[in-house]
Amino acid sequence: MTAQTMSTKQEIFRQEIVGSRRFSNYWWATIVSAGASGFFLAAVSSYTKINLLPFSDPTHLVFIPQGIAMGFYGSLGLLFSLYLWLTIGLDVGSGYNEFNKATGQITIFRWGFPGKNRRIEIKCKTEDVQAVKVDLREGLNPKRALYLRVKGMRDIPLTRVGQPLALSELENQGATLARFLGVPLEGL
Repeated sequence: MTAQTMSTKQEIFRQEIVGSRRFSNYWWATIVSAGASGFFLAAVSSYTKINLLPFSDPTHLVFIPQGIAMGFYGSLGLLFSLYLWLTIGLDVGSGYNEFNKATGQITIFRWGFPGKNRRIEIKCKTEDVQAVKVDLREGLNPKRALYLRVKGMRDIPLTRVGQPLALSELENQGATLARFLGVPLEGL
């Protein structure tokens, strides 16, 4: 969660969630695109015997099996980079968490992949909230996340997917939200 805003009357608490438009995703999409393009152009160069790469000469490669293997890896890499760029363009995973005391409404909104479930929106009442839960798991695949525990529903995730938040930031966000909603903070 990146940006948290409260209205002047302390009636609305809103958290903006960063989706796939993060620096790391741009970095990897660029690297994969460049590498896959190089492999694909090397394969085309070995087939046509016309050098399409300025930094090497793949025309001396034998098309079968080297050129075909490079073309295969280049094609797969280009498809993967297309997926990464589409995910960034659609900003999958972005949205907001809005807690409104005036209306007694909580709205959790995220953008998904295209289709009938592109808009993911969960609404519930503030009086149904039982607690704010902190989930901490350390080890090889650490997990640090905030969940909203609501009566009659599964725990609703509130934090973004990706790199785990710092422990102090997670505690501060959880404590601020629990204080705003007037519910206990679990899991610490």
